[in-house]
Amino acid sequence: MLAALPRVAIAPANDSSETSPFWRQMVESLEPFLEAITDRLAEQVDQFEPELAHSARHALTAAGKQLRPTLLGLCAEATGGLQPGHVTAAAIIELVHLATLVHDDVLDEAQIRRGRRTLASEVGNEHAVLFGDCLFAHALEMAASYPTTEVCRAVASATKTVCTGEILQNEQRLRFDLPLAEYFRVLEMKTAELFALSCDLGAYLNDAPPTDRAALRQYGLALGTAYQIYDDCLDVFGTEAVAGKSLGTDLAHGKLTLPLLLFRETASPGEQALIQQLLRDWEPDAFTTVLELLRKHGALARSLAVLHGYVRQANHAASRLGGRHLRLRQLADFLAHQADALGHSTVA
Repeated sequence: MLAALPRVAIAPANDSSETSPFWRQMVESLEPFLEAITDRLAEQVDQFEPELAHSARHALTAAGKQLRPTLLGLCAEATGGLQPGHVTAAAIIELVHLATLVHDDVLDEAQIRRGRRTLASEVGNEHAVLFGDCLFAHALEMAASYPTTEVCRAVASATKTVCTGEILQNEQRLRFDLPLAEYFRVLEMKTAELFALSCDLGAYLNDAPPTDRAALRQYGLALGTAYQIYDDCLDVFGTEAVAGKSLGTDLAHGKLTLPLLLFRETASPGEQALIQQLLRDWEPDAFTTVLELLRKHGALARSLAVLHGYVRQANHAASRLGGRHLRLRQLADFLAHQADALGHSTVA
């Protein structure tokens, strides 16, 4: 069992999902835990050189969705209860996640994230890339503070998987022949892996049996994949208020997400050729045409059907914990509800 470490933290996001009564009720018991993670991340600013204080503060004090800390906390509660060591683990995973966001914003040339300028837009791409590397390294340094190598090994392995997934996705841009299996493989690597790590460490720090850890890891992989499908659909069928950024970002960068991949299955050769041309020579005005074509072929409804399949997989895995899985099921069902809400704001 890992030794208990001092308490530590992250703040709730201004996203409509996190301000809903259901979400607030679900995470109510975790509020002290989540606040501690926010505090711990803020404390890390002082661990960087003074010249990097602005970058560290920018990256580490941004309010996020807290999905990974919430997952870790729920899995800890399901396997024995929260302990100080869980706060450190959640902060480590958030550091890895934040590092990937810094790099993503460089690759996507993003100007805004979470309602404010990205780090890259403020300090330049070279600085942002190197600082993202610093965040990865700092996460591993924190992981090495445990009296076992297991946490550091797990974090390092997950970080490698996430970064590999990001590389593969970048290389898949404008690949109109991309197999669905490859799309899901990348989703599992770049997004679901940190969900799975959160679930596993929440259980590991409570000395949970291997069967519980395996079940929770499978839950995290399925839930993380469902979440990325939701995010891909949100980029096309959502609203800027909910997405927290301009829509069509994936389209603008030639990313073939699930709605487009499913569109291929029923679109005529002419429609497929049109979509390909629009993505290759992207202009903001093209978004309306792409959206109309995706709606015509029911891409949202078909994507949501796939998402619900992953939610069922997540709930099946969590059910192996017996009566301790209820709140994990509620989280998965909440994601499905949020995804279904996308359909209410679009034309059938």
